[in-house]
Amino acid sequence: ARAMRFRPCIDLHAGAVKQIVGSTLTDDGQGLRTNFETTKSSAEFAALYRRDGLVGGHVIMLGVGNEEAAVAALQAYPGGLQVGGGINASNAKKYIDAGASHVIVTSWLFQDGELSWDRLRELVATVGRERIVLDLSCRRHPSDPSGPFHVVMDRWQRFTSLKVSAESLRALAESCAEFLVHGVDVEGMGNGIEDDLVACLGEWSPIPVTYAGGCRSLDDVERVRHLGKGRVDVTIGSALDIFGGALPYDEVVAWDKKQVAEAAGAGAPSEARQA
Repeated sequence: ARAMRFRPCIDLHAGAVKQIVGSTLTDDGQGLRTNFETTKSSAEFAALYRRDGLVGGHVIMLGVGNEEAAVAALQAYPGGLQVGGGINASNAKKYIDAGASHVIVTSWLFQDGELSWDRLRELVATVGRERIVLDLSCRRHPSDPSGPFHVVMDRWQRFTSLKVSAESLRALAESCAEFLVHGVDVEGMGNGIEDDLVACLGEWSPIPVTYAGGCRSLDDVERVRHLGKGRVDVTIGSALDIFGGALPYDEVVAWDKKQVAEAAGAGAPSEARQA
């Protein structure tokens, strides 16, 4: 059985590790709301995740001026981190060569709000399907608050025509290894997860998928496991104590190790193992 995993993150803004309210990120940087900022380097966080055996975490470059910090993190944990933010077919290989396990791509795949299958094919030809994570960060349209989730681009400000559905995930899964999905309306708010979205991902995704947004406790993590039927991995950002929150990072790491042990069949009581 595959274990549900905790996927750590390193969010970079202006070269520093931060936790921001994602929906407040704009082109000119005005109105940005920051939950947390640290003097610890990206490489120090990467080394921490490496020490704790956490795999498939993501380094996200929010805007320009983050390449050096991103590469430093990748070099501190070769093969252990994915990288995203401004990735396209011309720079993807550079990050794989620097040590990224995968590149995460979103806005570049869309032209005028429409998914470009040509660009996706170009990226697959450049680094291979097995190295690609598609970021399908999404939100409901304000005019239809109980309607479908639409993928958003350009710092989550622009709606695309792509809806998250069983059909769209199945079609896209042929060109990537994983999905990363931020629940944009709850991301960075610490008010709980986007229940409907997690349930849809657990039901529809034919490949590994990681959900991010609003997770603030191990109860929320268990809620993701329940709603996602154990098939949806989870990222926690600003709720963690290492990012200024209340949730102890060490407790989440312990939870992750327990999932791995149970999936490997090591979760049996010790008496049974001795027998």
